[in-house]
Amino acid sequence: MRAVVQRVSECRVTAGGETTGEIGEGLLVLLGVSADDSERDADYLADKIANLRIFPDDNDKMNLSVKDVGGEVLTVSQFTLFGDCRKGRRPSYNDAAPPEQAEKLYGYFVGKMAARGLKTATGRFQAMMAVSLTNEGPVTILLDSEKKF
Repeated sequence: MRAVVQRVSECRVTAGGETTGEIGEGLLVLLGVSADDSERDADYLADKIANLRIFPDDNDKMNLSVKDVGGEVLTVSQFTLFGDCRKGRRPSYNDAAPPEQAEKLYGYFVGKMAARGLKTATGRFQAMMAVSLTNEGPVTILLDSEKKF
């Protein structure tokens, strides 16, 4: 399971002209699920993301988590995080989970974030979406449950 985590002051996702999720200060999580992922991978990333110390403290040092600042989390499913571009010019998505498996683990991940007391919002699974955000810092972190990076 992979995630691109961005610290935001605001973020919104729309699908079909309808806002499906919107947050203020917090994290945008673009979440990709691989065919080999399980709930264990989602548990790992949920814990890691909820406790990432990437918000500034009173001394302007990144020392606080989204929980510490009372922030929110917007999670958007993004299978393209498993796009393999090593051969040719068109990405291969062979490692991405099939939609049924990905949707289940995506929902599980969102539930784990909410269980940590975080206000959560989501995109619409398998829809063409538009994401607008203000990335603060900018701070962008890449995570992989298999610790590949």
